[in-house]
Amino acid sequence: MKILLPPSETKRTGGTGAPIDLANLALPSLHAAREQVVSALIELSGDVAESQRVLKLSDRQLADIDDNRMLRTAPTMPAVDRYTGVLYDALDAPNLDRAARRWLGAHVLIHSAPFGPVGALDSIPAYRLAAGAALPGLQPLRRHWAESTTAALAENDFLLDLRSEAYVALGPVPASVRSAYVRVVTDTGRALNHFNKKAKGEFLRALATTRPRGRSADSLFEWAERTGLHLQKAPIQGEWELVVRT
Repeated sequence: MKILLPPSETKRTGGTGAPIDLANLALPSLHAAREQVVSALIELSGDVAESQRVLKLSDRQLADIDDNRMLRTAPTMPAVDRYTGVLYDALDAPNLDRAARRWLGAHVLIHSAPFGPVGALDSIPAYRLAAGAALPGLQPLRRHWAESTTAALAENDFLLDLRSEAYVALGPVPASVRSAYVRVVTDTGRALNHFNKKAKGEFLRALATTRPRGRSADSLFEWAERTGLHLQKAPIQGEWELVVRT
């Protein structure tokens, strides 16, 4: 089983790892596509005004352009530690024990805009790029990534998709792979954004700390029930619901 997560707009700065090695990230078949986006983003960073326009940055966000300029040389940290925000704060990966972090490394892919899906423990630098961007010299990211990412994801036997719809568009799960798209709902209806992200982070933390052995959907539902989580199949084929009680 592999779990697909969205990234976060907010990120920790700095890092102590060596500069990014694009050839050593998860899903190596995406190497050429990664090189193209990274090169385009670095080139764009040479024009501050154009970067601000393309990336929709406010004047207070101009330091993010420096992050993009240094993509190939900046220090790195594991992707699951790089991202912050509601989902990643609920997961709290930096404070998980080694066994839980190894589980994340083996089972979680985080779908970034510049690098495509990367392993949770793959080392990446800080950057600024959203799923809806269109970089000069490249197709819009949705068209740049979708086909190659879908092909790369076909190597998995089961995918649990916790991504936002914007990132699903950058790499739809192939029909040939067993999968489920997880939506968060409250017991009174669809969960708002904050509850959605927090519930996904808590769900992933529970998986990493308990590390269920079963590989089937039924075993995952049984695990959720034992763990005190309410996971159920949705009325829509191929979708599951994680129910948050209010």
